[in-house]
Amino acid sequence: MASLQLFLDQFKPSGEAELVWLKEVFIFINQYIDPVLSGSAPPVADDFLTGGGVCSDPLSVCVVKKIQENMSVTHTLPVSYRLVSVLELVSQQHLACVSNLSWSTNQQRAWAKEAELSLPGHRALPRVHLLLIGCLREGRGGGWRLTDASGSVRCECLSPSPLWLNRPVFLPHWNFIHHTAPGRDQDESGGHVELIGSPVLLCPGPVGGLAAGPGGGAELSRAVGVREAAGLLHDRTRGQRLSVCGQVGSVCPLLVVAGTTFFCFSLTDASHSLPVLVKDSSRLWWTQCVCVGQSVCVTALRVCVLRGWRGNNILCVSSQSELHTNYTHVQVHTQTDSQLDAPPPKVMSHIGDDCEEAETEIDTVQSAVRMKRSKVISYQGTVTDVVSEGAGLYVIDRKVGLCLAYQPSLRRTLRAGDSVELHHVHFLYRPCPDFPPSMLCTCLRSSLRVTAFSRLGGSSLDSGCPGDGALPRLLLEKNMDLSAYLWTCHLSSQLTHSLFPSVLKEQCVCVLSWKLMECVWRGRGRGRGRRDIYSEMLDKPHTCPLTQYSVDPAVHQYISVSELSQSLQSDCWSSVSLSSLLPPGGSSLTRSQINTALAWSCRTLTSDPQNNPQAGDRLRQRPLLLVGMLELPSHSEHTLQLRDGTGAVACVVTETSEEEEGGQRAAFNTAWIGCLVCVQQFTMVTERFIQSEFPSYQHLDQDKYITHKHYRVYLQFCLNHLHILSPSVAMVTHLRQRGEESGGDVTGRKEMEEGQTAGRKRGREEEEPDSSHSASSSVTMTTDPVGGVSLPCVSLVIRVENKEGVAWRNIGAELNRRDAGLILCFSVRAAVIGPAVTWGRDPKNRPMTDRETGTEKDNKVDLVFSGVSARWFPVLQPGSFYRIVAANTQDPSVLIGCGVPGQSRVELHTDSTLQVRSDWRFHTLTRPLLLHTYRQAHSPTVLTVSEVLDCRSELVCFRALVSDRISLNDRMSDSTDTHTGVRLTVCDRSGRSLHVYLDLSHTPYPPGLLPGNTLLLSAFHRRMSRTGSVYCSYLPVSSITVISLGDTSCARPAPAPMMHLGVWAGSREHRCVVGQVKGHVVCFLFLELQWSCSLCGSLYVQSCSSSQCLSASAVFQSKAKVVIDDGTGEAHVWFSGSLVRPLLGLADSQWEGLQRALRVRGNIRVYAQGRSLVCDSDDALLHFLLCVCSSDAVCRQLSLTCRKHSNQRSEEVKRFSRGDRDFMTRMTHPLQLTCLHISTD
Repeated sequence: MASLQLFLDQFKPSGEAELVWLKEVFIFINQYIDPVLSGSAPPVADDFLTGGGVCSDPLSVCVVKKIQENMSVTHTLPVSYRLVSVLELVSQQHLACVSNLSWSTNQQRAWAKEAELSLPGHRALPRVHLLLIGCLREGRGGGWRLTDASGSVRCECLSPSPLWLNRPVFLPHWNFIHHTAPGRDQDESGGHVELIGSPVLLCPGPVGGLAAGPGGGAELSRAVGVREAAGLLHDRTRGQRLSVCGQVGSVCPLLVVAGTTFFCFSLTDASHSLPVLVKDSSRLWWTQCVCVGQSVCVTALRVCVLRGWRGNNILCVSSQSELHTNYTHVQVHTQTDSQLDAPPPKVMSHIGDDCEEAETEIDTVQSAVRMKRSKVISYQGTVTDVVSEGAGLYVIDRKVGLCLAYQPSLRRTLRAGDSVELHHVHFLYRPCPDFPPSMLCTCLRSSLRVTAFSRLGGSSLDSGCPGDGALPRLLLEKNMDLSAYLWTCHLSSQLTHSLFPSVLKEQCVCVLSWKLMECVWRGRGRGRGRRDIYSEMLDKPHTCPLTQYSVDPAVHQYISVSELSQSLQSDCWSSVSLSSLLPPGGSSLTRSQINTALAWSCRTLTSDPQNNPQAGDRLRQRPLLLVGMLELPSHSEHTLQLRDGTGAVACVVTETSEEEEGGQRAAFNTAWIGCLVCVQQFTMVTERFIQSEFPSYQHLDQDKYITHKHYRVYLQFCLNHLHILSPSVAMVTHLRQRGEESGGDVTGRKEMEEGQTAGRKRGREEEEPDSSHSASSSVTMTTDPVGGVSLPCVSLVIRVENKEGVAWRNIGAELNRRDAGLILCFSVRAAVIGPAVTWGRDPKNRPMTDRETGTEKDNKVDLVFSGVSARWFPVLQPGSFYRIVAANTQDPSVLIGCGVPGQSRVELHTDSTLQVRSDWRFHTLTRPLLLHTYRQAHSPTVLTVSEVLDCRSELVCFRALVSDRISLNDRMSDSTDTHTGVRLTVCDRSGRSLHVYLDLSHTPYPPGLLPGNTLLLSAFHRRMSRTGSVYCSYLPVSSITVISLGDTSCARPAPAPMMHLGVWAGSREHRCVVGQVKGHVVCFLFLELQWSCSLCGSLYVQSCSSSQCLSASAVFQSKAKVVIDDGTGEAHVWFSGSLVRPLLGLADSQWEGLQRALRVRGNIRVYAQGRSLVCDSDDALLHFLLCVCSSDAVCRQLSLTCRKHSNQRSEEVKRFSRGDRDFMTRMTHPLQLTCLHISTD
């Protein structure tokens, strides 16, 4: 009690508040600081008041005086501040904060405003009125800790001095950063203190354990320079100790190798450099005291052999070594001061153009990939963004990227607002297009020092990869290229938003990203062997993984499903002008022709811009990459979907056919459902539908004539081009079977192993349902509601023989539904392979067993799909084998179809019918090894277009290539959501073609009906028109399936065959509709030029000639008929529209002048008079056209693509008179052709 009174008498408190505050200071010093200095346990607080404790008046007085010296006002005590113990700070302070004893309120406000203005969007650290006192001690792994009797906390210092160690200090200005990230060490839990400026030392002299020890002065007096020490380094003498002074040239990060923690730094002068190794655990705290450019002296160094560095000698710190910072060498040597003191390294504060130009390119392996050399620089700046703390990625000064992944993770992670100084850092220009062009990357020789702590708090959550550092660990293991690592980090950030948590767990994102990188880069970012850490830190010239790096501006760009859909939707109408949708010569089209041409249009973009470059497309800068899960369609669709966490998009998919090498077929393998896949090669399709009433070509810029418009977006790709990232259970089984059949193929085994590994990571394992087959782990389909739960089930193996088209129908199977009415349904006719079999769990697509076969009867069954079960439509294909699984039952009768009741003495020729329930599953059996006889069974005969044209069947099934498509919107319909009438022009390899008419009013819209795609058209009605041409029409049972994907962006029909006119006209064997003709124009038979009303088609002279038409717009129309001779025969060829001008050989200006001249009279006709064109009229325009038609410019050699008229007359009888006699003879009618395309030889 007497000591407390003596303490209070020295300061004479002016009030009760100061009295209480002084008592608290006195108690705090004795309770928390004294035990640390004396090494005893903290006494009870009451002992101080009763006089039982040790009096520590000098320290308590010193603390109060130092506090008063650091206040802005010295005549009073800071009663608003209180001393806080380390334990209370760590356990009770859950928010980041700042404390500065010298601040006034205005100063604190100005400080906070300046901090927030420097980085908008961040808040300054809140101020607290707390005081910290403790002892600075050495921590684990080279760290410093502030310690009192209650505990310790990690303390980060900007420029620590060895003289601070083990000294009691008072912190006048400090930040406390609370740690919220899980998984930190126990010593790191709670938070850490950031010391701003220097601490206030509370003791005037050294306390036991300071850096200066006995004999320190003698050691300093014998210190040598770097040049002299370099000479002694080669002459190793046992027991020799050196004291070396010099400038710190480099500071390497702290490393832990085989349980040993160490770091290296170098001492330099003007011409020499010496490496120093620090591995003594009591000297690891030096890593915070040495910084590049600082003059130091290190004593008691010994010369050692570093075996890891090819046996080179190196200076090693001993247990007697001491570090003296800011040291000035006073001993005179032969070298001059300028030689002794090396100039400080040049530090850049911005990246200039000289750095970009200084990079040198190396030989390239691929045309798009360039190899570059990095440049080593020093840089200082401010961290403005934390891209990914876990991946070690930051942004400095808002424009320079920083990557710390090639170094061990920092003890203190960087925060936005930190000022940093980097030395020996690699500058790289455009290593990855997803990051800033200028990138700085640290290696094991680089040093990073924080020169000013951030004033900001509340840092945003890590938007990149998880903070456990999975990607840096993979980088250390694989030693990948920086460009590949940056791309992987960006992909990880994107996948975190698009796949987590609906598709993947957060822990799997980094591993998935790395797997994707290995798939996409295909060896370009492959590791270059094991890193040599000692050579990287100590060798000269310096070499490391960052010395060279690759630059690929065309690396894949990941895009989520929703971003892809939104981009296609926004570009749907903005990327097209209506006039570009019209055929050549669109200005001469009538109203109906214009609106028909605008009714449907298509825009296709490939994922790789090199295959289909289009200017102005923002999605076309780099190849696109999609990641998602394949799923069955929703209730209103009938195509597969690709889904991620942001949305879903419809997909038209095909598979490689095993029967036809290199060919394609419709998707049939249900094992793909539930697989997480990467899609690299795909086509984005946007179909546009417009209902319009444009009166003429001149009104296309007026949107008021558009009554309705909409679009459809979907993708096209082949399943064999996908990369499986996480397979379904069925896919693992499929891959295993394929690997066994291929004789243990390496690729098959690798895919199977990757699938099983992915299955274990997704945390769902299933055993095979039969003990005769080995168990294996795999991934359960996310789309499967039963997951890995073991449920009894019944199965039946079938072979699909025929599939009807899906349509909206009103059936009684689901009338009990609340939304009863039109539902989506279809039916399948299948052959039953064997009896129904019971299982203990879903057998999925495992190989067939003996008990699933055995029936000799040719049983058939009609499967009816309706409602939810109709979603199986896209994967059920004729000719494929499937296992139907009815879950949660052991009753085989559920898979036995019911017959149709009949009257007595009536024989029913019908198959049993089976209504497919919504919870049934279908699994494709791609290897039915026990079904040799069934594999020989033939599917329904599939014809070609030529066979359809020549056959007599009414119901046909054929495959054909789509060459053209138009929408038939002249039908009377109240529906405005889609154009239900479609006419497809299809052809085969021979060039023969026919029209297929579709009525889609009662079926979901089928995507993929694009020029260039190959379709399988089943159960279509073959019909004959009144003119004798063959066409096909859609029936309610018709089915359309896309079986091959072509180049829809520039799809053209197969080249028409070259035809001779004589053979084409006379031979019935050549029933080709379109052909190429090369011949000479013999003469003109007919030419008509006319201005017509765009609405009704009547003659237009100043106004429409029809009194009932009020149209004020006209179009110029032209048609001509000529005789072509190719040496084998003649043909009459019709030309119309834009083909007449090149036929006449007129320039554009001449053609426009002809139109103006005809505007007044409206029309003109020129007829032939035998083989000569004659005219008795004085009409100048008529004479001009006669001269043109008979000129050599018209009667010339032409190459034409023509269509043969279907109503050709073979022969006709004509009468000839010669004198008084009449002759009757049969004459062949000339071949009638319509020109489709003209080219002049």
